[in-house]
Amino acid sequence: MAKRQFLHPSKKLTIVDVSRVVEMAWEDRTPFEAIKEQFNLREAHVIDLMRRELQKGAFRVWRKRVSNRKAKHRMLRSAAIKRGYCPTQYKIRSKT
Repeated sequence: MAKRQFLHPSKKLTIVDVSRVVEMAWEDRTPFEAIKEQFNLREAHVIDLMRRELQKGAFRVWRKRVSNRKAKHRMLRSAAIKRGYCPTQYKIRSKT
């Protein structure tokens, strides 16, 4: 059986890109389609990347968490939800 590559053949991710994909994959309200649009990685590629980047236990927790989660798949979401993340998720924090 041939081993799957986690990267799209035409796409090389930087360390910053990999970090952002992992962050987006952990976010409950960020659908896989948003990752596909931004990084050209299908859900299967994201799963492979997460398997490679996370420790085994963390990967199992993540996989269980996102399996069949409505918020991670646009097709399962309510049509009323247009955003990719919670409006309060990226609050600007003051340094004072």
